[in-house]
Amino acid sequence: MHRDRCFETVTGRGGFETGVYRCRDPEIRGGDALRRSGTAAAAADGGARQCLAPPKRKAFPGGFGSRRYARLMIGIVSALAMGASMSTGYCQTQLTTMVFQGVQNLPLFAAQQKGFFAKHSLAVDQRIAPNSQELREGLAQGRYQLVHTAVDNAIAMAEQAKVDIVVVLGGDNGWNDFIVQPEINGYADLRGKTVVVDAPDTAFAFQLYQMLKLHGIGLSEITVKPVGATRFRIQAMTTDKSAAAAMLNLPFSFQAQQAGLKKLATAVDVIGPYLATAGFMLRSWARENPDTLVRYIAAYVEGLRWVMQPSNRNESIAMLANGLNISQDMAERSYAVAVDPQNGFARDAKIDMAGFRNVLKLRAELHGDWGGTPPAPEQYLDLSYYDRALAQLK
Repeated sequence: MHRDRCFETVTGRGGFETGVYRCRDPEIRGGDALRRSGTAAAAADGGARQCLAPPKRKAFPGGFGSRRYARLMIGIVSALAMGASMSTGYCQTQLTTMVFQGVQNLPLFAAQQKGFFAKHSLAVDQRIAPNSQELREGLAQGRYQLVHTAVDNAIAMAEQAKVDIVVVLGGDNGWNDFIVQPEINGYADLRGKTVVVDAPDTAFAFQLYQMLKLHGIGLSEITVKPVGATRFRIQAMTTDKSAAAAMLNLPFSFQAQQAGLKKLATAVDVIGPYLATAGFMLRSWARENPDTLVRYIAAYVEGLRWVMQPSNRNESIAMLANGLNISQDMAERSYAVAVDPQNGFARDAKIDMAGFRNVLKLRAELHGDWGGTPPAPEQYLDLSYYDRALAQLK
């Protein structure tokens, strides 16, 4: 990216320069942030967006009365007459996001490394979440502008913490497997045992509870131990035999089996469709930064499309291996699941509405929200930003 491409020249009559620059991003300049040539300008939205300094003017070699200057002006006038335009670049928008570690981040790896964020004038600092509490509190308190995680975390923010969030794009079904210690041969063997979860009242914990419930085991018959993100759950199970079961996603479920643990079942095979990864943020932030959000979604979708191209398979696998610090074989196996036409990434990160309804159903049944009757998912959605982003890409 070029620092001297943040501003555009304000032109006067006849298309000639006025000597004034303004930020190209209308969200930053707010219609009145004109900056004189050679001066630095910065405008921030909560510290998230900044405009870099415009290029400094240099004296024209030979002076403005020289033949060289005359030839240049003739060229410029000719170009303007033909309707030519010269792009002066873009402003850089700074965003801090939070995600959980896992294969679900592959589109983000691609958006970052293949330049799709940069193409849409974004500089994205992606943070790894230690647990859902930090992710939710950080979003509510403004440390992160946008997060990608299980959509049930968004519902927990809205219903428990009373934070006005909005979901704007989907992702995947979570690829969660019910992983158990090798001596566990069936659900019945989990009675009286300890299961480890991220947090006891969100997302994949509800998947685990529902799978047990469908096999006749209630919450009163197990001990629930919160330990944090998936990487901490696999650590707990491989270092403590009393941690009998957990929900693990890719690539951790493969790593668990490689370490001698056992897969009892795949979540969606037991509980039905499920919307796991989704992108959401504070509704107020989305309203105040619509163009930034549309650009972010466009960059994400371009990253996802790139990942799904068979010609990019090898490079995508390398991104997974490097980004998650896993072996080539583990990355290949994970990639195969992630791009599967039936159970892989949702096409263009479209929201799985049946999966979203199931998320709400599980929370209503297992946590008692809404008096046990789940609401329609539309109240948490605003797909206008997604629709604008897709329209730009087509």
